[in-house]
Amino acid sequence: MKLYSTKHQSPDVSLEEAVFRGLPPDNGLYMPESIPVLPASFFDGIDQLSLSEIALAVTNALLGDDIPADDLRRIVERAITFDAPVVPVEENTYVLELFHGPSMAFKDFGARFMASLMSYFLEKSSKEIHILVATSGDTGGAVAQGFHHTPGIRVTILYPSGKVSDIQEKQLTTLGGNVTALEVDGTFDDCQRLVKEAFLDADLRAKFNLASANSINISRLIPQSFYYFNAYARLKHLGKSLVFSVPSGNFGNLSAGVIAYRMGLPVRKFIAATNANHVVPTFLSTGTFEPKPSVETLSNAMDVGNPSNFPRLLLLGGGEWETVRDLVSGVWYSDAETQAAIREVFESTGYLMCPHTAIAWKGLRDTVAKMNEDVTGVFLSTAHYAKFLPTMEATLGQSVPVPERLAELLDKPKVATPMSTRFADFKAYLLG
Repeated sequence: MKLYSTKHQSPDVSLEEAVFRGLPPDNGLYMPESIPVLPASFFDGIDQLSLSEIALAVTNALLGDDIPADDLRRIVERAITFDAPVVPVEENTYVLELFHGPSMAFKDFGARFMASLMSYFLEKSSKEIHILVATSGDTGGAVAQGFHHTPGIRVTILYPSGKVSDIQEKQLTTLGGNVTALEVDGTFDDCQRLVKEAFLDADLRAKFNLASANSINISRLIPQSFYYFNAYARLKHLGKSLVFSVPSGNFGNLSAGVIAYRMGLPVRKFIAATNANHVVPTFLSTGTFEPKPSVETLSNAMDVGNPSNFPRLLLLGGGEWETVRDLVSGVWYSDAETQAAIREVFESTGYLMCPHTAIAWKGLRDTVAKMNEDVTGVFLSTAHYAKFLPTMEATLGQSVPVPERLAELLDKPKVATPMSTRFADFKAYLLG
């Protein structure tokens, strides 16, 4: 696998270099030179495969020339130790539950695969790396869990003060060891900017082997494609076209879905469902991409005003507004509409959805209603509802069950270092 920069101002690199570098020197994003199409035989028998078997087949198609078969199997088996069940909610409507991993968020797929892949490369090179990651909510917890106690890896997580839920904050500030949390006095966009500047800083690159665990890292996108294939496998017997509604912030999740589509997965349409941070739905409507400062909402993991993966989504969708628009529809909803969706589904079905999941459900319902086609709708549940307790209880007017492993976190002391939004302060902290 050779990877190029979306800005085309940096040399092509190997998979290993792309994984550890994170960002190309020209501040673009790494993309594979080609994306293989899986054979018809794979799709003919996909409904007989488990999630881990699907993951291995997809990974082998993408990375098989870079990593021996036995090593690749170990990488996948170490990372994918939990399921992504497809659960019926309403007629022709299913939820793809992605919160059954250690941190109870979809980011576990990317973080654990990335940790497994990095460990493989590090065992061969015996070098050490320093991972920098910005989080708007769930990435931090997944990365903290995925890389905790991993030999040769130090992790620094930046998160916006007061803009993640209590449980999300505890997930990334209570592990200790090789994981450090920085509480940034700003927004997620500020955190993301600090990380990007660090990767381009000559002094920091000279002192550290820096790597990123955000969705800007190509190794995060690859495993996120697995569960789209898995959803198709579980629903293939219905014989209908699939529509996926994806709650979107930095747009890595949706980009991974389009990678699956490019590999041959039969998909009728994707829906980019967002909150008030709707720069991509606006682009899909108007053809103009205009980043803006992020707005704080109840669906905090999607509070992203300048989505890093937009260049990837554009390229994967054909490179032009018209081609992307044909494949992806964009919708966005207010906090009030999000809460109304949570109540509506709970009162009619008993199913509990986190705010991000609720936006995906509403986007699916509204979009399919306009399509006038007989399709199977799948909305992605990206996090367990209990990670957003205050919002859930205020919305429903009652308490909701909390899994024991999340409840235990609330009693643990938070350990985080305050940080300004000035890059000079962040750089001084890292060098100190």
